Amino acid sequence: MNVDNAKSQMRKGMLEYCIMLLLSEKAYYTSDIIKRLKEANLLVVEGTLYPLLTRLKNDGLLAYEWQESPQGPPRKYYVLTDKGAEILKQLDAAWGELENTVRQLKNRRLLIEN
Repeated sequence: MNVDNAKSQMRKGMLEYCIMLLLSEKAYYTSDIIKRLKEANLLVVEGTLYPLLTRLKNDGLLAYEWQESPQGPPRKYYVLTDKGAEILKQLDAAWGELENTVRQLKNRRLLIEN
């Protein structure tokens, strides 16, 4: 098994959820999204983020609003839609179930090892 590949696949699977979690707080500009994800130790590049934001917008989960910038042209800020908030609730439940499953399996492994 290629551990780096497995880790990459795990991050990809969580990226949409993490972005939606961020956008549930407030509207964010793309560079702010990247910065916040980096602060949470999830490294994402613009080339990955832009297509994902576009897909989430096309699915009706995100919208954007233009806001004036103190420097340069207006900026596109992404926000979670009502539909996105509803999907996020479902993803929260799914994450809770997955987290519980992994915790149980890890605890079982620890019991067996000790």
